[in-house]
Amino acid sequence: MGHLWLIGMMGSGKSVVGHRAAERLSIPFYDTDAIVERDSEASVSSIFQERGEAVFRNLESIAVRTVGSAPDGIVATGGGIVLDASNVEAMRACGTTVLLEVDTDTLERRLLGSNDRPLLGERTGESLRTIAEARDGLYRSAADHVIDARGPIEEVAKELEDLWRRS
Repeated sequence: MGHLWLIGMMGSGKSVVGHRAAERLSIPFYDTDAIVERDSEASVSSIFQERGEAVFRNLESIAVRTVGSAPDGIVATGGGIVLDASNVEAMRACGTTVLLEVDTDTLERRLLGSNDRPLLGERTGESLRTIAEARDGLYRSAADHVIDARGPIEEVAKELEDLWRRS
C-alpha cells in the first residue's frame, strides 16, 4: 500500500486533516516538521533563524527517509518538501503523493496572525502569493492526486480516508 504523503502550501491543512484521517483509520500519522523539531530539539522557526534554510531542508530530507521506512500511514510534509527532487523521488518510492490544494485567499485567512512561519515575514498575503506561484508547478508535477482542501476538515479528511482505502 505505502504512505499517503500530503504536500501543499503552508496552511493547506496537511497536519490537521492528515491527523484526523489517520486517527479515524487507526493508522500511523507522521509529520515531517514535528520529526525535524524532535530530532534537532529546536523549532522550525529557530532552525531557520539560527542555522538557515539549507540546514532545515537537509533535516527535512532526513525526516522523509526516516518516515519512508516506517509502517504505512499518512504523512504531513512541510510546504517546501517539493523543492528537493530527491524528496519527491523518496516519497513516490514508498507511497502516493496527495496535493491539498487551497487558494491563496483561503491560505491568508487561515494563516492570519501566525508567527511561526519563517518564510512569510510581515507581508503575509504578498509572501503567500509569491511562494504559491513559485511552487505550483512543483506541487502539480509531484502530485499523484489533487484534493480541494478549502472545505471543512471533516470533508477533506473523508476524501483522504477514501483514497487510503482505494490504495
